[in-house]
Amino acid sequence: MKFTTLSVLTALALTATTASALTLYQDPATGQVFTKGGEGRVEMGDFVDAKTVYMENQAQDSTFAKNSIKKKKEVPTFAKASKLKFSGTHYLGYKNINGSDDGSTKSWTGFETRRNYLQVKAYFLDDKKSYMRLTLDTYENTDDSGAGQDSMEVRLKYAYMYLDNILPYTGVEFGQVHRPWIDYEEHNAFSYRSISKTFVEASESADLTNSADKGINFKTKTAYFTSEAGIFNGEGYHAHEDGDGNSLEWRATAHLFGQGLTQKDHWKTATYWNISNFGQYNVDNRKNSLNGANGTGQTFTMVGFHTVYNQPEFLIAAQYVTSSTDGKAKAKVSDGGYRYDGEGYSVNTDFRFAADLKWDVIARYDNWTKNAATAQIADATDVESEYAILGVGYQYNKNVKLILNGLYTDPNKDTSGDDYFTTMLTAAVNW
Repeated sequence: MKFTTLSVLTALALTATTASALTLYQDPATGQVFTKGGEGRVEMGDFVDAKTVYMENQAQDSTFAKNSIKKKKEVPTFAKASKLKFSGTHYLGYKNINGSDDGSTKSWTGFETRRNYLQVKAYFLDDKKSYMRLTLDTYENTDDSGAGQDSMEVRLKYAYMYLDNILPYTGVEFGQVHRPWIDYEEHNAFSYRSISKTFVEASESADLTNSADKGINFKTKTAYFTSEAGIFNGEGYHAHEDGDGNSLEWRATAHLFGQGLTQKDHWKTATYWNISNFGQYNVDNRKNSLNGANGTGQTFTMVGFHTVYNQPEFLIAAQYVTSSTDGKAKAKVSDGGYRYDGEGYSVNTDFRFAADLKWDVIARYDNWTKNAATAQIADATDVESEYAILGVGYQYNKNVKLILNGLYTDPNKDTSGDDYFTTMLTAAVNW
């Protein structure tokens, strides 16, 4: 009996690690066990009661079980990269188009998922600043009038390798890459792509180029000067390319306050003043040609000048752009042709106010004139268009911005009844 009692006490002591201990003593002559020391009593060691040991073992078993379940839910991801970075951008909205009086633009009201971008970057193991980027873009394929929705489609926006610092202060994108101008303007001067494209890309304005193309783009960054320059197919990432010629494209920006390395997207913290020159020289370009993609390619030239001043409370930016083709006959607009000989300007501003500058007022005005075609088209005339934006934005949280705005579009100031107004409510979501 004494042996059994001692064995049980020893087992309890070995299984307990954190319970309160009790020191026991034994009289060798009688075998009696005591909780206090005394004459002739020998210390047996520290012991705990069975109830305490049971409760602690139950708690340990529960923790072990939870950890086992958690580990079973985790799914390993394997990649030959040091890091995978996923992100997404979504433009969700409601739109009302009050159509033109002459019927050239239909009235339309409905909800939209204007764009959805899903992006992954795989960073290289031996160079933490170099990576491979893939961006998919979903968009609404609209009917011929520009109002209404036919279907949602997915296309490849970016697929390029970026190698950092291959030249002093210079990295390179190779594949389907950024073109030099539009990405810069969106991150430094006009951040509302969720409601409108930039001046040179918007169909309501100049409509001369777009934001991505297959090619190679060298990107230089210093405190007082940044630039991008490269060779591209020239048609853009969603136009037909027949390989007849390529495009030389560039951007050169002076950062007068030395913010060239730090200002990107820092609207509410940085103060900067930038002056830029940008342009394209497209040889045998089919997009900007006689009767569009089905016509004969022409050499197309675009040159622009841009300036932007920003401080936390407000931003103001302005640009002037001129474009020309190589002198071949252009069809007049009434015949369904495309004329890319033109010039125009755009001004936009952003006033920020209230606590943490969460509210802002947005305004923009575009004016673009398509110059008359050559003398071979006797009845051709200049066509001047106007495009204006006025709205208010609210930064709901770090991931969501809400925007309520109106758009005024007049495709030809010299004609009546073709202008129209659009009201938009937008949630721009980034994660």
